[in-house]
Amino acid sequence: MSKLTGKVAIVTGGNSGIGYASAAALKEEGAQVVITGRSAEKVQEAASTLGVTGLVADVLDLNALDQLVAQVKAEFGTVDVLFVNAGVFEPAPVGQISEEMFDRQMGINFKGAVFTIEKFLPILNDGASIINLSSVNAYTGMPNTGIYAASKAAMNSFTRTAATELAPRKIRVNAVNPGPVYTPIFGKTGMPEEQLNGFAAAMQERVPLKRFGQPEDIAKLVTFLASDDASFITGGEYNIDGGININPLLVG
Repeated sequence: MSKLTGKVAIVTGGNSGIGYASAAALKEEGAQVVITGRSAEKVQEAASTLGVTGLVADVLDLNALDQLVAQVKAEFGTVDVLFVNAGVFEPAPVGQISEEMFDRQMGINFKGAVFTIEKFLPILNDGASIINLSSVNAYTGMPNTGIYAASKAAMNSFTRTAATELAPRKIRVNAVNPGPVYTPIFGKTGMPEEQLNGFAAAMQERVPLKRFGQPEDIAKLVTFLASDDASFITGGEYNIDGGININPLLVG
């Protein structure tokens, strides 16, 4: 029997990248999977390809989150796995950070994540698994990532506190910290393609394993943390980064 047979799993931002790969992996392990996203077209296309349920919700809109939870409750009753994956990355150096850029990244990456958990808590089963997508950027001091990194550091701090407070319900809360991974998030930064390619080449050289991760690499860790194989794991942060966190990103 597959490890997640009979379980209901929610993946926010599940229409591309790590979310999409994780939805596929969770389904392969037997879970009933629901993916969410802001674009109705993209969510429906991904859900159809994956053979899962797709629901539209913007994590910046708390009313939309309320509606999402109501839809999930009506169709599935309760939830066993919540992968809080939706996020954005908008690079800018200190001195050129706009209020809009700050609000958007902190709003989606941190506030949106916190309230996704808050809204789903009433329908999470005791013994459920919450997995928060963070980043090694929370620790690296990498140039141009000040607000993105801060949003992920906040998420990791929240993860630890939530793990403590939800332990009486046997709800496990963990964070996954990917390093550089090939996902569409970088294509949404607004950086010119030539600059993106240069950034990727420089980044890859700093990874001890000399490659970027694939979304499927992260999905395998997410699936493990979702399963009963990880039943004694909570409040943890798991770097999955090709070793980049032991080879710090330096300026220049």
